[in-house]
Amino acid sequence: MPTINEAAPDFEVEAYHLGETVRVNLADYKDKWVILFFYPADFTYVCPTELGDLADNYESFRELGAEVLAASTDKVVCHKAWHDASETISKIKFPMLADPTGRLCRDYGVMIENCGEAHRGTFIIDPDG
Repeated sequence: MPTINEAAPDFEVEAYHLGETVRVNLADYKDKWVILFFYPADFTYVCPTELGDLADNYESFRELGAEVLAASTDKVVCHKAWHDASETISKIKFPMLADPTGRLCRDYGVMIENCGEAHRGTFIIDPDG
C-alpha cells in the first residue's frame, strides 16, 4: 500500500475512455497531478453520485493541472454498459480503469478480499509520482 512521500505503485490497465477501450499507464501522467479514485462497483446506488460529482468538476481539475482516473474491479465492458445506461455516468470524460483481477486495488491497499470489490479510496499523486 502506498504511503505519503513514497512512489505510487505504477500500473498499466485497460480502461473505458471516450467510447473506446484504451491502455492507461500511470507513467503516462508524469508531470501531472493525478486523482486516482477507487469505488466498489458499477451499477450501484451511491457510486454514480460520487463519479457524477467528479465528472461535473473534471474541467476544473484539468485547469489546475490534474487528471482524474476512476477505478473499480469491473471489466471495461461493464464500464461501457454503465456509461451507456446512466445519464450521470455518461457525463464522464476521464478514464474508467478496469481491474478485474484486483491487482491495482491490492497494490493501493483498497481491496475487500471477501467480496472482490474496492473500498472507496482517493489517492492524490504528485507530478513526480
